[in-house]
Amino acid sequence: MESGPPPPPRWVIDLSTPPASKPKSGNIQDPPGYSSLATAKRSAAAKEQVRKAPTTSETDTLKLKKSWEIALAPAKAIPMNAIMMYMSGNSLQIFSIMMVFMLFKNPLQALLQTNQVFTRYETDGTRGKLWMVKGVYVLMNLVALALGVWKVNGMGLLPTTRSDWLAWETAREPLEQTVFAFK
Repeated sequence: MESGPPPPPRWVIDLSTPPASKPKSGNIQDPPGYSSLATAKRSAAAKEQVRKAPTTSETDTLKLKKSWEIALAPAKAIPMNAIMMYMSGNSLQIFSIMMVFMLFKNPLQALLQTNQVFTRYETDGTRGKLWMVKGVYVLMNLVALALGVWKVNGMGLLPTTRSDWLAWETAREPLEQTVFAFK
């Protein structure tokens, strides 16, 4: 009286068979402007289209746009850096010193690598227009350096007062001397 294995549970059967396609009911209309025939034609046409290669002028335009994005990236970081410098305070602590160090290090590295950053976008068509992009890039990094100088000045590390230079001052020779006569 041996019977076969028990039938699989219903969920196994549901997972192994694809759902039956539901026929479109006649009482629900397509939304205005939708046509299932036009959609089928468009999808068939999209599959047949082959993408044409971009022209050199299109490539140069894209390279110039990308280079402008890179040139303006330091300007986008300036507000964030300014808020961070303001929030770190003017006292000499390891946190504020490290932030000021990074504020000087990143723009200086960027200034030293200006030509290397833009070599990827330099072609015969963009070479004449790329000098302005590089100029903006350098200017934005100089603004970031100026933010660092402002912070160092706020921390009191720049010698801007006369008392900061007292070690190099000589004592004044008086023109006259007075002696106190009463004893």
